[in-house]
Amino acid sequence: MEKKEILIKFGQRVRQLRKEKKLSQEELSFKANLHRTYIGMIERAEKNITLINIEKIANALETNIDNLLKSDNGK
Repeated sequence: MEKKEILIKFGQRVRQLRKEKKLSQEELSFKANLHRTYIGMIERAEKNITLINIEKIANALETNIDNLLKSDNGK
């Protein structure tokens, strides 16, 4: 998988789960203790996120890392 492609898929998954929880980027950033613009950059595939921040986002979305890393097609 191309580097940019994985960032795009991850950002799309974060956005999907955030919207399912009816959270704004600001609300998610508060729950994850991250900056709002950082969440936006992740969703737009502009940031290569660390494992620590993946865990923060998963916890804020009340899910596990495994679920956060799943794409729509199950890969």
